[in-house]
Amino acid sequence: MQTQYCSTMEPGELIYDGDCGFCTQSKNWLMDRTVDGSVATPSQRIPPVRRKDLGLSDGDLASAVYWVDSAGRTYRGARGIGQALRHTRQPWRTAGWVLGTPPVALAASPVYRVIARNRHRMPGATEACRLDDR
Repeated sequence: MQTQYCSTMEPGELIYDGDCGFCTQSKNWLMDRTVDGSVATPSQRIPPVRRKDLGLSDGDLASAVYWVDSAGRTYRGARGIGQALRHTRQPWRTAGWVLGTPPVALAASPVYRVIARNRHRMPGATEACRLDDR
């Protein structure tokens, strides 16, 4: 029997670095748990016009993951991961809500930045994951 999941949220889009093995593995993990039709798009496939509409530069897209909600609002880094987790099944959905609470959110942003700067050292990473080469 398949479990039904209820979500009142509209699907969104995860924008990630498709050249980075660690980012791609993380995206795959997240999308395997997504329940509402949200999608993931490599940043390299975002057309320049859409980048401009979202207010994102090439540097923005190379340095962090973004979540774009159904209203077109963007959430960067840890906030983006938190938003994306809200579109998954439990217990990850709750983790997404917790990630957005002030005490946790304050700690999550610096942790995200450390992981992003060191993603070339993470499992599944390749040399393409290095931020300093971009």
